[in-house]
Amino acid sequence: MKKQSNLSRLLEIAGSHKYLTYASWVLSAISALIALVPFYYIWKMIKEVLEVAPNFGQAQNLTGNGWMAVMFAVIAVLVYIAGLMCSHLGAFRIATNIRIKTMEHIVKLPLGLAESFGSGKLRKIVNESSAATETYLAHQLPDRANAIATPCGLLVLLFVFDWRLGLLSLVPVVLGFLIMMTMTGKQMQEKMKEYQNALDDMSNEAVEYVRGIPVVKTFGQTIFSFKKFKDSIDRYKVWVIAYTKQLRTPMMFYTAAINGVFATLIAGGLLLTQDGVTSDFLLDLIFYIIITPVISVTLTRIMFQSENAMIVDDALQRIDSVLNLKPLEEAKNPMHPQNASVELQSVHFSYDGAEEVLKDISLTIPAGKTVAFVGPSGGGKTTIANLICRFFDPQSGMVKIGGVNVKDISKEELMNTVTFVFQNSHLIKASILENVRMGKPEATREEVLTALHHAQCDDILEKLPQGVDTLIGTKGVYLSGGELQRIAIARVMLKNAPIIILDEATAFADPDNENRVQTAFSKLAEGKTVIMIAHRLSTITNVDHIFVVNAGRIAEHGNSRELLSKDGIFSHMWKNYQTSVQWKVTKEV
Repeated sequence: MKKQSNLSRLLEIAGSHKYLTYASWVLSAISALIALVPFYYIWKMIKEVLEVAPNFGQAQNLTGNGWMAVMFAVIAVLVYIAGLMCSHLGAFRIATNIRIKTMEHIVKLPLGLAESFGSGKLRKIVNESSAATETYLAHQLPDRANAIATPCGLLVLLFVFDWRLGLLSLVPVVLGFLIMMTMTGKQMQEKMKEYQNALDDMSNEAVEYVRGIPVVKTFGQTIFSFKKFKDSIDRYKVWVIAYTKQLRTPMMFYTAAINGVFATLIAGGLLLTQDGVTSDFLLDLIFYIIITPVISVTLTRIMFQSENAMIVDDALQRIDSVLNLKPLEEAKNPMHPQNASVELQSVHFSYDGAEEVLKDISLTIPAGKTVAFVGPSGGGKTTIANLICRFFDPQSGMVKIGGVNVKDISKEELMNTVTFVFQNSHLIKASILENVRMGKPEATREEVLTALHHAQCDDILEKLPQGVDTLIGTKGVYLSGGELQRIAIARVMLKNAPIIILDEATAFADPDNENRVQTAFSKLAEGKTVIMIAHRLSTITNVDHIFVVNAGRIAEHGNSRELLSKDGIFSHMWKNYQTSVQWKVTKEV
């Protein structure tokens, strides 16, 4: 099957607006042809001047021809503007449709898959790749029609007046075109892809660097502690310098060739006038010298259009890299969970077909119980939570909620059944009221205030200028990590889902905020099934059951008393934790 061209794809996305794009090409081509008409009137003016020389006062049509040249130049500009208006309307519609299509697909993707893609890279694809298509359609394609029509009109003009000078004018054009081909071939397309990859890497690492600034300030680290970010900048620098050096020589010869038309005409004129100069030949030579700069401008346009075509091709490939990600299968015959219990049966899971992260995990969490996952970092605790939320699907085995496979629960009901509080909760740039109401869009103001009260947020509202209506983020106020966490808990409380997952939810809280967050958790957990992922073992001593996850397996399980009575992983973790709590700095006297 023949691959659909990028232009065909874009016009298909445009729908009925594609006719505006067609109109822009026609108008741009007409504009290019009209723009050549003033040169004819310039030729008539030169001819009249040469005929009356040296009695220039006898020239009677200079003013009329001059105004005719101006009139056609203005008409060409107006027609070109009309073409751009049509192309922009079509381009904006296409870019909008691409963004809508991409975002609609992203929201269907597993949350874990979208997160692993990288927020900086994903945002760059949605915004900049679609913007690249807009630039291509709004400017480059009309200019291409213009660039095609211009040489056609020039060929007629070049050969009408003097075919010999016309051929001389084309020599540097052909040479420049051949050099340009070496800079816009398949090899350069690969270079363009490498360039966009380097930009993606920097965008991703920049986002992570900005997020990590609080840690840098806290621990006095330098930028070099963010080695990945610095390495991405260094890689970009090396690539750009190498790319520039590679194109330096062909670009130098290309520039010399397309700007050498004038020199070619002078040299040719000297050869053709060895037997004497006629007024007609001098007229044509002057005219060709005036008009040939249009050739260099046209060739440069074509070169940049080739580069932009490669940019669009790369942009569409990046959009496809998102659109080709498969969303989770929707339940064909949705079933309703019987209760808030959670069960994993012989679950195996790996990311992207790599080494298994979870190996034959089986566990049961009864409804209304509070359990904790603990264990060494990288053991698979968060991955288990991700599978329960169905951020991913296991390669084998089954995850059940209320006795029903999560694959058989509708996405909306699953999201209403399971909610989560991450260690680094995010709020949108809106008021506290709107942020909390995201948990239950139809909630009243009183319900939001009640949730904030239960989440221990009264002190936050009291110190803010507009209370619950205070804007958070840009042009608003900024809150500490613990305060943001409490507002996120209020949002979860308002949602009132029967299963709650807490992933290191007190990691960034100071002692005072941690105490308030723990109080909020106690209220939040009433009558709910709670799954906690924690490194601070003191926060889980009173849970109903503890699962120790190590190397992708359930190494131990039981309550804290049972696990501490054994010489196992949990008892060793507890001893190390107690040692770290008692550790303090002593001052030598």
